[in-house]
Amino acid sequence: MVVVVLPFASNTTTQAERQRQMAPQSVESVMKRFVEFINTADEDLAREVIAPDAVFHAPSHAEPLRGPEGYLEIIAMMRSAFPDVRWTLEESITEGSTVAARFTMRGTHEGEFFGIPATGSKIAVQAMNFYCLADGRIVKERGQPDLLGLMQQIGAVPAP
Repeated sequence: MVVVVLPFASNTTTQAERQRQMAPQSVESVMKRFVEFINTADEDLAREVIAPDAVFHAPSHAEPLRGPEGYLEIIAMMRSAFPDVRWTLEESITEGSTVAARFTMRGTHEGEFFGIPATGSKIAVQAMNFYCLADGRIVKERGQPDLLGLMQQIGAVPAP
């Protein structure tokens, strides 16, 4: 038997955590607004859906990014390489205030990405992200995009 322990899960919930947990329809609403934010880079939406002290773990950065400004930095990096980038939330699973979400990111490689000059290649890659929400906002994200697939699609890494 294999037991997997997720960093967001806990068998014991404090009273404060129970009070901060959100109703499923509220979580769905936050995620819907979040997708609108990442597809528009709207700074007002960023402040609406991302807590000021939120922590984001992205494979593109050695250290976690923080707050709406940190997430806007990630979006700006992606938009500089893929100006037409769009994320589609394909499916999500919610347990309490934790969300596991699978996205498809699509775009055209029209700017430098990790040192790779623009190729004009169309990309479509998956990402599996985990979110913690509290008080109607995202407070933590750990993103796992398919960077290998993306690099293969722009010709930076040979495809099998």
